[in-house]
Amino acid sequence: MIESWTLDDVTPASPAAALALLREQIAAGQLETWLTSSHGRSLAVITNTDRAMVMLLDHEDDPGEHAITPKVAGRSGGFVLTNGQHDEYPDEDAVPLTEALRTINQVLTTGGPPADAAWSIDR
Repeated sequence: MIESWTLDDVTPASPAAALALLREQIAAGQLETWLTSSHGRSLAVITNTDRAMVMLLDHEDDPGEHAITPKVAGRSGGFVLTNGQHDEYPDEDAVPLTEALRTINQVLTTGGPPADAAWSIDR
């Protein structure tokens, strides 16, 4: 069975439609988004509109895995969660938004990150 993803109780017709909806949400200031798969997995995207934390979880208690930018120094703030919390992450644990969108598209299309993406397994 092919995995499908739901975003805000809507199952987009395609990964491209999901990315379009995600871009709309970011443009509207909604910087935390969770997608849920038909297989019970979750894909979290938290952005400050420049960089994004992209996490893939197999189940609710899973420490998961996430996209990274290896060997980059610094920290970025402005990651606003839906509960109003403002987070800051090491730049190594987030990726540029364009890379995040490419990674999200690949996960939605194939179930996993791009082969050339830097990725940390946190399990």
